[in-house]
Amino acid sequence: MRKFLDSSWRVKLSALFMGSGQLMYGCVAKGIIYILIEIGFIAYMVIRGFSDIVGFFTLGTTKADAWLGTVGDNSVVMLLMGIFAWIVVTAFIYLYVLNIKSACNIEECVSTGRVPKSFIDELKELLDRKFYITVLVLPVVGVCIFNILPIIFMILISFTNYGGSIVPPELVDWVGLDNFKKILTLSKFAPTFARILGWNILWAVVSTALNYFAGLGLALLLNKDCVKGKAFFRAFPVLAYAIPGFITLLAFKFMFSYGGPINQMIKATGAAPIGFLDLDAKWMARLIGILVNCWISVPSIMLLATGHLSNRDMSLYEAARIDGATPFQQFRKLTMPFMLFATTPVLLGQFIGNFNNFGIFYFLRGGLYMDGYFLASDTDLLINWLYNLSIDNNYYCIGAAISLIIFIITSAISLAVYVKSPSYREEDTFQ
Repeated sequence: MRKFLDSSWRVKLSALFMGSGQLMYGCVAKGIIYILIEIGFIAYMVIRGFSDIVGFFTLGTTKADAWLGTVGDNSVVMLLMGIFAWIVVTAFIYLYVLNIKSACNIEECVSTGRVPKSFIDELKELLDRKFYITVLVLPVVGVCIFNILPIIFMILISFTNYGGSIVPPELVDWVGLDNFKKILTLSKFAPTFARILGWNILWAVVSTALNYFAGLGLALLLNKDCVKGKAFFRAFPVLAYAIPGFITLLAFKFMFSYGGPINQMIKATGAAPIGFLDLDAKWMARLIGILVNCWISVPSIMLLATGHLSNRDMSLYEAARIDGATPFQQFRKLTMPFMLFATTPVLLGQFIGNFNNFGIFYFLRGGLYMDGYFLASDTDLLINWLYNLSIDNNYYCIGAAISLIIFIITSAISLAVYVKSPSYREEDTFQ
């Protein structure tokens, strides 16, 4: 900022007309590019940019009427195009600042007797020393369009009344925090949210811990010299992991159904069949979900742990044995610190994946609505409830609010755990 204030009028002119400073100092190609950027931005804003930004705030003022032939405003499209307009404005501001910095640098080169870099030289830099910029341009643009834009759209939907009977051609409106208040206080949503949130956290913690320690235990077992046929026992879980998850889930649903092989064996003993996934099978169905998720997830943890365990310093274990450490003490003092250091980021990823595991209970027990739950069952996770609300029952704004709450919870827990973990606090320990 100080450099700009102390610069000449040529540079200050670039603040009004982009590229003018570059042109005055002989950098014609760069000046023309900045001029074209400014002209293109002005043309976009005049043609539709300003109207898109206004529509972002109003979300439409004219309701469609087929009888009168009134086209009307589509609030959802106006919100989407408004977000896009803000992204364009942000990109232009970034390029505007680059334009001023470029003009200041060119003037500094001229004032010190140096020759400013030509456009050809800067292009060569983009293909050599600054090649990372060239490579990242298209991915960054793709991320903005296909990732950032939908995420912002979803977040903003949670602050509107979009859903139910209020869908285009009806006009959508901003409602602020009303959707979050409904989730936390309204009798229709609040009890269900509290019950599902408590079960969701329990499910994520138990599933992550069980999967991690089962995979680690299996990897440690297969590292033992006394185990024969290691190749077979390593391949067996991998084959289970290679089968598509939804096929495995459908197979387990059939196994635990009334006509499945488990109940067939029970009936063969003369006992009555068991409704493993029935309406009243709350904790039994939950336990089955945890074990099925373990079957699907343990092979990946086993493979990960096997790779890390091969990098252990075995001299530490030899010293521990000489000092009289038991196998459990070696595991607690040597193996676990090393594994937690190496796998904490993956462990957090597993936790988030389990917290948002849509498929397990959707395929095992999806479509059940129970008393005491609003459009949900006692095994549904927040992500399943979100699906039931938004996709099946058009509560789009409530679903968006729940997704934002899920993001806040998972990100807060993940950041808190990671900051306290050895991977963050003791980065040089195992290097």
